[in-house]
Amino acid sequence: MLVDGAPRVACVTPARRVAGRAVTTVDGLPADERTAWGEAFCATGASQCGFCTPGIVLRLAALRAKGSADVDGALLAHLCRCTGWRTIGEAFAAYGLEHPPRDLDAASRRATIEGRVPQRVGPDVPLGGGGFADDSAPVDALVAVPDGGGGWAVGETLTEARALAGKVQGRRTTAYPRHPLEVPPGDWAVTLRTTWVEPAYLEPDASWCAPGGEPATPLANGGAFGGKVGSMAPAVARRLADEHGRPVRVLLPREDVVRQGPKRPPVAAGAAVDGTGVVRVVRTAGVVDAIRTHAPGLVVEEVDVPGPSTSGALRAAGWAEAHVLVAGARGAAGPVRSPSGAVAEAEVGEAGVRVRVSCGDPLDEVCLRSYCIGAAHMALSWVTSEGIATDEDGEPHDLTIRSFGILRAREMPPVEVEIEPSSGEPVNGSDAVFAAVAAAAWIGEGCAQDWPTRTTRRT
Repeated sequence: MLVDGAPRVACVTPARRVAGRAVTTVDGLPADERTAWGEAFCATGASQCGFCTPGIVLRLAALRAKGSADVDGALLAHLCRCTGWRTIGEAFAAYGLEHPPRDLDAASRRATIEGRVPQRVGPDVPLGGGGFADDSAPVDALVAVPDGGGGWAVGETLTEARALAGKVQGRRTTAYPRHPLEVPPGDWAVTLRTTWVEPAYLEPDASWCAPGGEPATPLANGGAFGGKVGSMAPAVARRLADEHGRPVRVLLPREDVVRQGPKRPPVAAGAAVDGTGVVRVVRTAGVVDAIRTHAPGLVVEEVDVPGPSTSGALRAAGWAEAHVLVAGARGAAGPVRSPSGAVAEAEVGEAGVRVRVSCGDPLDEVCLRSYCIGAAHMALSWVTSEGIATDEDGEPHDLTIRSFGILRAREMPPVEVEIEPSSGEPVNGSDAVFAAVAAAAWIGEGCAQDWPTRTTRRT
C-alpha cells in the first residue's frame, strides 16, 4: 500500500500507524495506471499466482513516480517466490509500452501444467484478481486460527480469534540450520547433506466453508509447489462450519504454516563415479520410489528423526536430489530428464544462469520462461542459502518469511532461457530446470557437502 504516497508493507503495518493518513491500495491507482501495470506484468511473465504482486505494483509505481529505476533495491521489502525476480524488473521497463498479442488461454494451459493445479494468466492476476481462497468468504463468517494446543480458536473477527489463541508474533532464530542425518560410510566421490527446507509459498493456507457445503480450495490460483496438497484447512473449515452452524474462515498464520506445513525431506548421501551410492532420507511417502526410479544405482535408507512433517509432493522431491548427487559424482551436470519427460540442461557461472529446456509444445513461451526462471531461483536458493533452524526435538525456530534464506532480488543473477521448439505433448518443464540448475550450481561451487553452502545467517 501507499501511505501519503510512500510505499509501506501492509501485512506488517498496524492500522494505528495510518490513522488519519491517505492510504492507497492497488485498486486506488488511476485506471490507466492500473491497466498499464497489469499489462506490463502479464506481458513479461512477472506474475504467476499473483498473491505478492499487488504490493509490488504499488512499490514500482512509487519508484517510477520518484524517477528511480533501482528495482532490485525497491524489492528488498518484498518476496516473490514464483518468478525469480528478473521478470519483475522487465515489467518495470515494459510499463506503458505496446505488447505483442498472446493467446492467454494457451498461457493458462502452460501455467496449469507448470503449477500442477488450474491456473489462469491475465492482466488482472498481478493486480490481485487471481481469486484466492479467502477472497470470496462471506463477510459475516466466523474466523478460526490454530490455538497452539492442537485445537482452533474461533471468533467473530480475525483480531478476536487471534486474541483467543494468544497468538505470538513469529521470529527468526540466530541458530544455524542443522543436518539431522549422517552421511553413510563409504569411499565416495561426493557426499551431500541437506536440511529441512520450507516450501515458502506466499499465500498461507486458508479455506472457508458454509454448513453442509464444500470448502474453498487453499490452492486457488497457485500450486504452492506441492506444499498445500495435504492442507488441513478445507477439512477443518467444513467441520467447524457444521459445528457452529455458520460459515467459517480457517486461516493459518505464517508461524503455523511453518510449524505444521510439510518440508522438503533432508537427505545425507554418498555416491561413486559409476552412479552407485547410498542415500539416507527422512521417511517420506513416495520419495524412495522417486529416488530409485531416477537413479537405480542408489540404495535408499529411510530414517525416522524428530522434525517437522515432510512431503514427497514438493517440487521434484527425491529425484532432484538423486540427479544432483549422481551428477556431482561424475563431475558434470549434463542434461536431466524429469519423470514427466522434460529434458533440461543448465550452466551456472559468473555471467549468470543459462538454461535449455525441452518440454513439448511450449504453448506460450512467456509463461514457460517465467516458470523456468522461477525454478532457477528456487534451485539456487536451495543449494546456497535456504534452510530452517530446528531444535533437538525437531521444532522449527525460523518462523518468518524472511528467515528461510530465499535469495533476494539483488542476489539473483540473470537467467537466459532457451526453449527448444516442439510439437509434442506439453509437459511440465520447470521441475527439470530446477534439478538441472541445482546440479550445475553445486558442481560450480565445488560440491561442498553441506547445504546450504553459504552458512551466514540472514539479518
